[in-house]
Amino acid sequence: MEQWMIICGASSGIRRCAVGGLAFALGAVGAAAANAGGLIAYEVGTADVGLASAGYGARAQDASTVFTNPAGMTRLDGTQFLATGQVLWNNTNLALGSGTSVALGRNDGGYAVGSDGWFLGGGAFMSYSVSPDLKLGLALTGNFGAPLDYDDDWAGRYYVQDTTLLGLSVLPSIAYRVNEKLSLGASLNAMYGIYENQVAINNSRWGAADGSLAIDDNDWAFGVNLGLLYEIDENTRIGLTWNSRVDFDFESSPQFSGLSPELRAILDRRGTLNSRIKVGITVPQQAMASLFSQVNDRWAVLASIGWQEWSEFGQVQLGIDNPQNPTRLTTDLDFDDTWHVAAGAQYQLNDAWRLSFGIAYDSDFQDGSQVSPLLPANSAWRFGIGGEQKLRGGAFWGIAAAYMYGGTLDTDLQSDVPVADGGRGNLAGSYEDLSTFYLAAYYNWAF
Repeated sequence: MEQWMIICGASSGIRRCAVGGLAFALGAVGAAAANAGGLIAYEVGTADVGLASAGYGARAQDASTVFTNPAGMTRLDGTQFLATGQVLWNNTNLALGSGTSVALGRNDGGYAVGSDGWFLGGGAFMSYSVSPDLKLGLALTGNFGAPLDYDDDWAGRYYVQDTTLLGLSVLPSIAYRVNEKLSLGASLNAMYGIYENQVAINNSRWGAADGSLAIDDNDWAFGVNLGLLYEIDENTRIGLTWNSRVDFDFESSPQFSGLSPELRAILDRRGTLNSRIKVGITVPQQAMASLFSQVNDRWAVLASIGWQEWSEFGQVQLGIDNPQNPTRLTTDLDFDDTWHVAAGAQYQLNDAWRLSFGIAYDSDFQDGSQVSPLLPANSAWRFGIGGEQKLRGGAFWGIAAAYMYGGTLDTDLQSDVPVADGGRGNLAGSYEDLSTFYLAAYYNWAF
């Protein structure tokens, strides 16, 4: 029963603490907010937050270039180490509509992302000079996933309660300056995936309280990031990057609890209780072209255009549609490729301070009128601002903020079986004014 999917979120209790601790042990998690165009974030606590990702693969001004374009390491002298941290608050709350089945109740699920809308992230990045032309680097961060944790008794509990996907990357990297204009770079993307999905099971047909169905697994998967940096002159450079797809092969037996004896017997006869569910999650390949140009002593302009192949990845919805005839535990969902454009500027306020500004747009990757509560996300606008102070010895620190707006998305899920007969029921409503606020801080050491 091979399925392609991505389901993201935060679990509760001990599980949540364990996931969070592992994330920070690896260099922190930079999770995508649930209203981005796709689930790959540009925000991992660096100066790119204040630029809304403009010039993402061409900026190459600190050690985060190990992650955004490894070829950019050739512009860094000596050893550079960058530590970042960020906090985000996400407004993802479903306003239930009149089309929602009355028997499901009126609990809207609360703020679904992270812990009541809050989530932490960041990363660590290092570049080391073997010679002026040869650089080695390492990045520890995560920019894949969108944590979702609805109230257990919310109206959509038979579609999703909470889900988790965290992609934590370790990226050893290398860069080489071919000549005074051209540099090439590559990274191995070793990504550790943490996956969990839980949904309520409706036992009301047999007069019993809700049961639950959960699956979870962890897995390592690998990909390659390639980068090129071409310096047209000392003031202008172009960056080209390509990140390969990363394929996870999660596999888990369904973990049922609280099933009525009647439903358990039906599932046992169908062979579902002891089955194996294979969940193939694909982090899509992506390509980006970026520009950096120092216009004069004060101003620099930056821009990016990118593409992500979300159409090669499907999402499945976990649960039981019809308890009298449970033919499957998953349902497929479709996605479209996305496009990304960004523009920004840097302004040198004085010898010590540099300011950053940016705006970006990511296109739709699903039908905005039919989104699933598993993934309340679609197109998004980003607006960023930041400031950076140069210190002695080549070190510097900075702070950046961004606002991401995803508009309003509608949900209209219909069930063929009434709630009273054990069906999921109809779930209708709108995620209104989807938005995410990011606040990031970082420090770069030079040795």
